[in-house]
This record gives sequence, C-alpha cells and structure tokens, in this order.
Amino acid sequence: MNHRSATPLRLALRLAAPDTADALAERLRPELLAALTDRFGLPEEMVETLTGPGGAALRAALGTDPAEFLIRAAETGDPVIARAVWRARYRIGPGRTGRARDLPELLPAILRAADVTDPRWEAEDGLVPLLQEEATRLELLPALTGPFPQLISFTLVQLARLLPLPVALDACIALVQLAGGKGLLAFADGVERIEDFDLGRPELLDLMRAAAADEDPESFLRERRPAGEWTDPAAVRALLRVRDTSGSGARPDTLDWALVRREHARLPFENEPSRGRHSRNRLMQLTRWEGCPEDLVMESFRAHPWATSRVAELPFEALVGPEAAAGKVAFDEALGRGLRTGRLPVDRVLAEVTPAPEVLAALPYDHEPTRKALAGLLGRLGTDPVNWLTCYARLGRARGSVAEMIDDAASATSRQKRNTSWPRPLEAVFPATPPEASRAAFLHLFQCASEEAQIAVVPHFDARAVQHLLVYGDPAPAVRDAVIAAHGVAAQAAQAASSALSPEKLAYLLDLDEPQVDANLFFHCRIDQRERERMLAGRLRGGGTRPVPEELLHVLRETNLGHYRHWLIAGLESGDLGVARTLVGRLKLRIPAARLRLLVAVWQRGGPDAVREILALDRLPVTLRRQTEKLLDAPDGLEKLRARLAAEEDPDKLLAFLNKKPGWGESQPHKLTGEGIPLPWPELIAAYHSGSLTPSAAQDLAERTDCPRELLLALLPNTPEVDRYSTAWPQLALQNGTLAPEDILTHAAPARRALTHLRHALNSEEQVADRQQLHTQAAALTTEHLDPDPEAWAVALQLLPTFAGTLPELCATAAAITRPAT
Repeated sequence: MNHRSATPLRLALRLAAPDTADALAERLRPELLAALTDRFGLPEEMVETLTGPGGAALRAALGTDPAEFLIRAAETGDPVIARAVWRARYRIGPGRTGRARDLPELLPAILRAADVTDPRWEAEDGLVPLLQEEATRLELLPALTGPFPQLISFTLVQLARLLPLPVALDACIALVQLAGGKGLLAFADGVERIEDFDLGRPELLDLMRAAAADEDPESFLRERRPAGEWTDPAAVRALLRVRDTSGSGARPDTLDWALVRREHARLPFENEPSRGRHSRNRLMQLTRWEGCPEDLVMESFRAHPWATSRVAELPFEALVGPEAAAGKVAFDEALGRGLRTGRLPVDRVLAEVTPAPEVLAALPYDHEPTRKALAGLLGRLGTDPVNWLTCYARLGRARGSVAEMIDDAASATSRQKRNTSWPRPLEAVFPATPPEASRAAFLHLFQCASEEAQIAVVPHFDARAVQHLLVYGDPAPAVRDAVIAAHGVAAQAAQAASSALSPEKLAYLLDLDEPQVDANLFFHCRIDQRERERMLAGRLRGGGTRPVPEELLHVLRETNLGHYRHWLIAGLESGDLGVARTLVGRLKLRIPAARLRLLVAVWQRGGPDAVREILALDRLPVTLRRQTEKLLDAPDGLEKLRARLAAEEDPDKLLAFLNKKPGWGESQPHKLTGEGIPLPWPELIAAYHSGSLTPSAAQDLAERTDCPRELLLALLPNTPEVDRYSTAWPQLALQNGTLAPEDILTHAAPARRALTHLRHALNSEEQVADRQQLHTQAAALTTEHLDPDPEAWAVALQLLPTFAGTLPELCATAAAITRPAT
C-alpha cells in the first residue's frame, strides 16, 4: 500500500465514529502499517514497535506529522531505531526528491536518549559512523555536546574555525566530561599530526593543552568560557547557517548583534569562492535579518552595493553616497522597502536622493506618507501649465533630487528654456502600451497633484499622455471630464484601445455608444461576446438601433480569423447589410444552418433587396443561392426561408451531426457553436437519457461551460478519470459552480473515481468551507450505512477499487453484505 492507495483508509478513519475507527484500524492493521511505513519512511516492524498495540494508537499515528513521529522515535534511545530515523529524513523530504528534510531537533533527541554503553552506536553499521559519513556540518552541530567523544572530536575538526570560542569551549568541556584531560590532549595531538590541516583556532589548542595539564580540566575550561554568551543552540545554528552559506533563516531573539559583530571581527563574513555562476556573500545574509546594524549593512553595501540594496534595509547614507551616484543601487526595491518600514525619511529622500527620474520610478505611490510629501512639493508648481510642462521636459535629464527638479521647474528666473507646450509630442498607440521612463515617472508624479492642478494641466497633454492617464492612471471624474472636454472623443477612443481596463472604465466607455470607441473596444479589449453581438447588431446601450458604423466594419475586415473567428460570428444574426457583406466576404460558413441564419437576419432587417446584394457576392453555395433567389419575390418567401432554417436546426439533425466521430481539431459541439448555432439542450438531455446521444458526444458537451446541470448529473454515473495533463469535465463543472462537491459524493461513479475527483477538487486552501460541508455530508452518509460496524467499513474499503456504483451505493452494499436480512 502506498500513500495514494492509503487515502481511502485515512478518510475512513476520519469519518468513522471514534470507537468504530479504533476497531477498524485494528481490523485493517496490516494495511494501516503499510501506510504508516510509507508515511514515516521506517520499516514496518519498527513502526509497529513504535506505535504500540491497539487500533487507537495506529489511528493516532496516522494523523501525526512525520517529523514529530521521527523525533519521538529518536527519544527511545534504541541505536537501530536511531539510525533508521536518521535515514528517514530523506523519505519525508520535500516532495520526496531525495533531499533530507531539515529537522534541527532530531539529532539532539537522538543524542539525549543514547546509551553510550551500547556498542551498536559506534559499530560499523551504527549511527555514529553514518553521521561522520553523510551528515552536513549544520546537522552535526548538536554532536559537539553529545555523548560520543569520537563524534565530538570529528565535529570539532569540522566546525571549530567557524564557531565562536564559547561554543568550541563547550565542546571541549563535553569531551573532558567523557574522556578526561587525556582525551583533550589526545585530540590536540591528533589535530597537529594531520598533514596540511589548520584548525583555524591556535588559541583553542593552547587552551586544550593547558586544561589537560590542570588538576581540574573542566573547571579550567569553564573559568575561561565567557558567561552567558552563545548559550542558545538556535543562535549558534543561525550563525553557522550564515557561515556555512546555508542561507540565513530567521534571526533568533537571543542572538545579540554585539556577539555577531565580534564574530565578524574575528573571522569576517566574506564571499564564498565562486561555484560555477554563483557565489554567496555571508555578510549579505546577515543584512536580511531584521534590525541588522547599519554598520554591517553599509559594509556589505560597499562591497556589493547592487545585491545588498535588493535584500537589505539600507540606511539613508547609502542612498546619497558614491555607489548611488554610480548607479549601483537598486532603487526600485530599496526605496519601497525603506519608506514603508519608516527607516528612510521620505522628506529627505525627496530632497537629497538623486537622480530624480530613478527616485520617481521607485517610489511606493500607494504609501500615503510618500504621496502626501510629494503633494506638498508639487504645490510649488501650482496650477500653471508652464511649470508642469517644464517639469516634464526636464525630468528625463534631471540629475538632482526630486525637490530640486520641482523647484527648478517652478522657478521663472531659471536660465533654461521654459516650455509652453508638450515637448516632443506623440500620438496615441493602438493597442495602448504602458508608459516608460519619463512618461511613467511623470504620470505617477502628476497623480499626486491637487485636482485643481490636474484640471488646469491636462488640456496641454499630448495624445500619448492622455492615453496613459486614462488607461493606466486613475483620474477623478472631474479630471477625466476635463480631459474629454479638451481632447474630445479621440481621448476616449485611445482609452478604449486596451485590455487593461477596470470594469468601471469599461462600463463608462461602453455607455458612450461612440463608433470609434466601440471599434477599439471590439478590437483591443476583452469584452463579452454578447457585447460584440450587440455592437454588430447596431443596438445602443442607451436604447435604439443604428446602422453598424464603418469603424466597426473596418475592425471586422482586419480581424485575424485564425484566432478571433468568433468575433465575426457575433454578427451572424445582426441583419446589418454591411456586417453581412463582411462576413460572407471573409468567412466560409461550414454549416448550412449558419448560412441560412445570416440570410434570414438580413431579410428581416433589410428586405429581399438586401438578400440579393448578399447573393450577388457569389460567396455562398450555388444551390443555396438558386433556392433563395426563387423565394425573394414570393409573398411568403421569408417564412419559407425560416422553415428551411428550422429544418436545418432540427434537433434530430443536430444530434446526428454531434454523433459524428470528430476528426483532429475542434469537437463537434464546438463546430456548431463556432458557427453561431445554439445547442438544443433540452433535446440533447432527452437524447442522452434515451441512448441516442453517443457517449463521446456527451463527454464533449460536458466540457462546455454552458452545459446544463441536468446533463452533467446524468453523466456523473460515467465519471472519467482525473487527468494529470488536462482538466476533466467534472473538475470544470465544479470550478464553474455548475456542480457542487455534494453532487460528486452522491451521483458520481465508479466510486473510486468519485473519491479521486473530490480529493482533487477540494485540495486548495480556498475550498475550506466546501471541505467542511462535504465532511459533514460524508459523515452522515457513512453513519447511516456503516457505523458502528468496523466490518462494514472494511468491506467498503475492499470493494472500493472495483465497485461500479456511487459512493452511497458502495456504503449500502457493504452494509448489506455484513448485515444480511434475517
């Protein structure tokens, strides 16, 4: 049994009443032990020993976090279990990819419980040799004060250079307690005999020799250990992570910055030698810690300004030093971080940090104190458009601070040219593109100004700035009205050429019913297909109709049919002659009903003469043209054309089309709807119940977002497998809300697939409410049929892999088997 096949068992134990669950766990002990073996990465007999007798213990183990279980197992003091637990780190690692899970409490638990008199610890296949062979330096850290002299010596050789002296002395004290002064002396002699090896701590070897010669080596060492320093294992581990370039993690509260500084003075946190393309800056890792002292931040910054500015909270002096002047500061990250936390004073940033364009590009404009400070500076520009135009003209070349740039623009006595019109004006672009460089900075700056200033200045914008403000800005209604009053419909049309419009902006533009605005929305914006149908029918949002304007017809002629054929299909029932001419000229309508829909709509709106114009294009099949021409002069011609359309759209005829085996490419339902033919859902549902709709056609229909709930429920007894590479229709229906998890629980079959779909659908954090509700419903179902009989539960689990019915039917069948009628 693996972790996947164990899922139903775990679910059963959660749903069953406690006493029943305990009995079921004992009843299925072999299966449950197999699941626990896979979960904890330990041999089955070891898991059985650790969990103990009784189903309650097994059930409790199934809900235990693997890390907690391993640590509790380590506390048994059994060397065989300890070795197995240590290796199990790989089995419970991230994604089980072979990486060991970081369990800092594991080795301390093993060492605390170890009985050193048991020779199995240090045997060839024992844990101590295994640690020496494969443990990382970080994992070995707890061994410095452990019960094995051999392991202390080995670890001290590995780590002495990287650790503070108090930590090394703690290891020496532990070694003295276990092996006496002789053991300490033997270690020092052994280190000196290692060829080309330097412990990196000559003072430590001297202390060891002096302690070994003293009458009381332990007291000698304790007297020389600084009291209260590096006593928290978490602080030592955090320091070693940085030293060992294993990342910085979080800084423990007990790690005093004065001690970190002292360690930095002893052995600087420098760059690790390059490994391929990457190197690690140990000092920079420290700067990631909250509250890192400014002197350490600045030291890292001077060595690696760009990288440090991306991860650390820089002090203000870093932003005005030579590194910033040389462009070596990542303003976009450093300014936002520092201003939000309050470490950087916003007034000084605006007044002193340079250059202004980079500062403006990096400011957090959603930060109210920043916006307020900018608004105060911009008050110097007032409502004079010349000041604002001059500010924009000089923004790209400004080398001073933001405040200096604004003061310069507001000064009427400046020797530089003052601008009375927009410099280097540009037209709007279609589709709209976000502002960059000076335009982006100016847009942010402008939106911090007073409403009065904005209203005064927008008439002087060029077309591109107008488009940027309306699309990517958020002007107040009064400012927007001022823009339109000055720049006209062209501004609204430019705004419409974007897919980045908010719902409010989109509704505003749609309500205008302006031809060029509608055309740009049609071509550049992700509007609903129903809006496209409305536009191509000439229906106005404000009521009434109009001929479809040339601007929209031009869009239809330019539309890429390979990607947006459905845009033209939106005009199939328009009846507008211009739309119909464009459709017939560009599209090859593949379904007879689609051609007839177009002709009927044109006749209804424009009469038989309009139909003659469409037929004269010579783009429709000859037979259709001849048959339609015969009807044009007949009094009941339109009714006969409608009758032919009704015959082509007869549900039986559409059903036959859907039942055809599709070739490569789009499905049969998509071929119909892609030609504007609505699906006759009531008749299709009836056809499915009668068996005249093929299963493959039904599956195609189920994948549509508009598939009715009634048909989906009817299809659930033949639920497909969960597909790893695509989303099966039950998942789509659950996402769309057409089906609820309860529907899968009660109607889906086979039962195993139903369970898989439920697990898959409720696997995200967003589904907490659904999960709780489903648990209640499932518990009610199982209580009704299976509780309190563990044998019924066992039978249900045994039947599940091959049972063809639903989950309720599975429960009822299991109950019937175990409780036969008397």
